[in-house]
Amino acid sequence: MNSSLFTNIISVLILAVVGYFLFDTVNPAISSAVAVALGIILGGLLSTVLSSLTNSSSTSTSAQQTDLSTLYVGNLPYRANEQAVQEHFEKYGSVNSVRLMKDRRTGKRKGYGFVEMDAKGGDKAIKNLNDSVFQERTLKVRLAKDKVEEEE
Repeated sequence: MNSSLFTNIISVLILAVVGYFLFDTVNPAISSAVAVALGIILGGLLSTVLSSLTNSSSTSTSAQQTDLSTLYVGNLPYRANEQAVQEHFEKYGSVNSVRLMKDRRTGKRKGYGFVEMDAKGGDKAIKNLNDSVFQERTLKVRLAKDKVEEEE
């Protein structure tokens, strides 16, 4: 069963019990069956409203993620770490992540990586940091190409 569906069912049941006690306390003339039914209806309505609010917030989060650019950064110094690269790029915009590539066998850095940052900052970083010197190396900065899946 879907975990959000399970959470909604539990929420409706809890709200049904709360509704039962609430309606039973407010108006004792209401039968217990009517109080439970009103609690379920109230719980269903609240669950629907909360679910739609959650979906709209996740939509806005994904909209924010589409405004990100992934930059390829080449000719990095082998001694550079993620924090140093992040600080260098943050001068031009908000940096979401930095991934520096390492050799799987030796664990040594390969001299290139990827910086994910906001699109406007990414454009500024490309203009200002491409062919600039960072820790005695001339950086190559451009938009990263999409990863292509190879067919077998």
